[in-house]
Amino acid sequence: MTSEIGIEIDQIDDVIHGRLRLGVMAYLSVVNPASFADVLKKTKASNGNLSTHLSKLESAGYITQEKGFNGKRPQTLIYLTEPGQRAWIAYLDTMNSLLSGG
Repeated sequence: MTSEIGIEIDQIDDVIHGRLRLGVMAYLSVVNPASFADVLKKTKASNGNLSTHLSKLESAGYITQEKGFNGKRPQTLIYLTEPGQRAWIAYLDTMNSLLSGG
């Protein structure tokens, strides 16, 4: 579907475009890896909601999660993958095209 300003709406990555997933991708593009606790704090999401959205990003291959320990405390680190980085840049390019009128 082409909008009136000439951008293919289908080019918008629905996996990234959700508000919480967009926030996660933006944060990971700057802080990589990030702990689950840090992402939780930055996004102000609930544990369950964040876990659900991270699963969607992981299923798409955009992130990986590494579970381990920091001392005796469990810790999950979230990494932006190379395909995730490419998808993020493509998403930003699409948004830029939309904002600049195509």
